[in-house]
Amino acid sequence: MEPNSLDDLYENYVADIYRYLRSLCHDHHAAEDLMQETFYRAYLYLEDCREERIKPWLFRVAYNAFVDYKRKEKRSVSKEDGFFSGLPHPETTEGTLLRQERWEETALAFSRLPEVQRHALLLHDYHGLTYKEAAGIMNVGLSQYKILVFRARQKLREADRRRNEHE
Repeated sequence: MEPNSLDDLYENYVADIYRYLRSLCHDHHAAEDLMQETFYRAYLYLEDCREERIKPWLFRVAYNAFVDYKRKEKRSVSKEDGFFSGLPHPETTEGTLLRQERWEETALAFSRLPEVQRHALLLHDYHGLTYKEAAGIMNVGLSQYKILVFRARQKLREADRRRNEHE
């Protein structure tokens, strides 16, 4: 879809960009700030983007904004741990509690992946970008990107297998 303006671009991609950034930084307010920074940067450089590549281009802009944020964060304040442990625990049916527990275990396993592996999985599996597009966003070769995704999935399967053995 050809964006006619920044408003169209924002309307079409804001939810995807927010979810991506939220999954990277685990902080609602930081994700909102980074999302605004992403669209500000997009506004400045929109004419450099070819329309058939708008989504991967926007994800690259978002990723670069996130990298800049992480660099500033390392210089100032250490990152707060425990995002997933702060999620609400519904006190309803046993099934709901079991699903919540499984979600927390999966989230913990995902959070323990190396950062580059998490990014690789998020771009392809969650946001639906092609391997080639995601590799371009991460500035790695296609084969290196495939290795990152493979290793991340392998580690998640291994964590799930260990969890099932303990049940």
